[in-house]
Amino acid sequence: MPSAGASPATPPEVPSWIDGLAEFLMDEIGVEAIRVNPEDRRVSIATLGDVDSAALQTKLSEVLKTLDEHWVVSGKAPVPPAEHHTGVFHVQNEKGDVLLEKPSCPTAPKLWHWRDFEWPEPEEIEKRSLEEWKMLSLQATICGVALIAGVIAKKLFDAPEWLVHSILCVSLVAGGWDAAGDAWEKIRLGQLDIHFLMLAVAVGAVSIGAWEEGALLLFLFSTSGALEHFALHRTHREINALTKAAPKLAHVLLPDGHIEDRAVAVLQVGDTIVVKPDELFPVDGSVISGHTAADESTLTGEALPIDKEIGSQVFGGTLNLWGLVHARVERPATQSALQKIIHLIQNAQHLRAPSQRFTDRFGTSYTVGTLAAVVVMFFVWWFAFKIAPFENTGQSKSAFYRAMTLLVVMSPCALVLSIPSAILAAIAWGARRGILFRGGAAIEKLAEVDTVAMDKTGTLTEGELKVSKVESFPPGREAEVLRIAVTLEANSNHPIARAITHYGKTHGISAEKLAEFQSITGQGLRGRTEDGISYVGRRELMKQSDLGEWLADVPDAPLGFSEVWVVHEKLIGRVLLKDEIRSGSRAVLEQLAKEQIRTVMLTGDRRTAAAEVGTALGIAEVRAGLHPEDKVAAIKEMTDQGHKVAMIGDGVNDAPSLAAAHVSVAMGARGSDAALEQSDIVLMQDKIEKLLSARHISNIARRIIKQNIAISLGSVIIMAVAALFGIVPLTLGVLTHEGSTVVVCLNSLRILFAEE
Repeated sequence: MPSAGASPATPPEVPSWIDGLAEFLMDEIGVEAIRVNPEDRRVSIATLGDVDSAALQTKLSEVLKTLDEHWVVSGKAPVPPAEHHTGVFHVQNEKGDVLLEKPSCPTAPKLWHWRDFEWPEPEEIEKRSLEEWKMLSLQATICGVALIAGVIAKKLFDAPEWLVHSILCVSLVAGGWDAAGDAWEKIRLGQLDIHFLMLAVAVGAVSIGAWEEGALLLFLFSTSGALEHFALHRTHREINALTKAAPKLAHVLLPDGHIEDRAVAVLQVGDTIVVKPDELFPVDGSVISGHTAADESTLTGEALPIDKEIGSQVFGGTLNLWGLVHARVERPATQSALQKIIHLIQNAQHLRAPSQRFTDRFGTSYTVGTLAAVVVMFFVWWFAFKIAPFENTGQSKSAFYRAMTLLVVMSPCALVLSIPSAILAAIAWGARRGILFRGGAAIEKLAEVDTVAMDKTGTLTEGELKVSKVESFPPGREAEVLRIAVTLEANSNHPIARAITHYGKTHGISAEKLAEFQSITGQGLRGRTEDGISYVGRRELMKQSDLGEWLADVPDAPLGFSEVWVVHEKLIGRVLLKDEIRSGSRAVLEQLAKEQIRTVMLTGDRRTAAAEVGTALGIAEVRAGLHPEDKVAAIKEMTDQGHKVAMIGDGVNDAPSLAAAHVSVAMGARGSDAALEQSDIVLMQDKIEKLLSARHISNIARRIIKQNIAISLGSVIIMAVAALFGIVPLTLGVLTHEGSTVVVCLNSLRILFAEE
């Protein structure tokens, strides 16, 4: 229902953006109001009570992304009137800020908590993450330089105390500026985190005269924060590289023959688009006119050009190299293969690994517990051990000094960063190499696998029939057989027809001119050339002719082959086609065997054909003739036996078994939507060899996560025990605690430079 007075008016089929936001408000419990500024791309939400900010950001991003696509139609967002109602919502527009509120009592807004959320724009997100990383790096640099200057001024030049403290104050402010902002946001929500702990320790250190230790603490803390943001920026950059590949406009061929430029966002299934040489295909579709080749490296990582003929699939964001083609839109822009990949990567950043749940515990409760323990120990040292509360002596440090040291070493900074930093680095590494991990769980689980189950067609094999041999009866006229097959099949979009025409092209055979053409449903093709009538099709079609008795004596196609018969008045022959084994399948299976990984083929194909492929590749076990439910049963059977199974597939029939596996892997962006939806990992280059690369980085990430946890948790335990006995000076506590944080971040960044 359009909002009253909206101008300019949106097309009838596109709901107004006001109604889109109203629908979002209606669905979200705890969300009371939303304020947006379309021009400045700002959005804020008022909440009442606790809400899941991460989940809310995900849902809001989808809403705003949809609104962005609608606004492309008119070039800008329609502006509502100053004040009106839409449905049950009150809408206000003041200087570009549009406010939608749920019905409430007059006092309710006083209890609302307003928070800013991100507007989903990849380029802006990347730019902002770069700016944040640079700013944090600058703050850490200022903090470090001022710290060194203060120490030099004190030790070498015996500068007055006020000057040294002034220099160190600059260091403290620079190092604690970002932490103070984060801590304040948490305090407003009634929460405490490690940022609060760091600031508390720094203030405590200054209060006992340990200015250098406080500045050193904040320098190392700000440095680790900069390193974390650097890893995050690298991930944003990989996402934006894909997003930039998505074109914004398309040339649409109208029924009257004219061409109109339209926003990609409003293309509909069935539209005919014109794609010129050196232009990007705007959406997924199929070629209906013309011939070209496409560079699909942005999508799959494959460097070689892919031929595109009538019937070939094209993908949004890939490059049309040299031909002018017309293509039929098969999917809207939001459902293109490229957009799905971007969505997978974006979601992957928010999906947590199993081990990350361990570090999630170090939040408010741990912070409060740590503060309570520090306070208790302060009084224990003071009253039970008769240690001076605030005065340091030559023989002993004060109770307060010891408490500050304990607070430093118990702060779990390194532990909290140990897993997400490694996960982000691994996701970025995979994205650059055509391997998409849908979150940290996928990265960790792949390293645990001891059994790999895989489909045959499209996984171990190419999934497309290729001409293997042309036969004529009697022998010697194979070129004529192929010419007839190419002439008729050039008018068909069937995969077998594409295989035959492609084979003919590579052998210099071109289609002849047809005077008549007829498609015989389910059987084959009939055509007339200047040489007479010809038939191309199944053996059953030929049996209906005068050749039926003769064909009875011709053996069936060899095992694993498909046949297409060619019959002419003076000629008979057949074309044999086969689904070839992927070139890299054998090497992958050999490597898995070396790693003691059991391999199982789960396929719906005939046992004889499956056994042939299994024997050729050395697969440990072959299960053939399976329906989708049979594959699921096989996965469950292996799981019940204690195996951790990875399932690899690409078709709709593989989706249930992918969902049942410990970790699921989909083959390529060209796999079915159902398979992609159920997969934990997507091998974008459509190469099974990438499974080894994915497993390689999975093992590296898992090893680094274990190292990070050992470093961070070990330092906390050892230094906490030492601090209880008063044998750790504050300086050593700071160095150990924040040093371990820096080491953990640097250790995680090693993943970015791992060899494939």
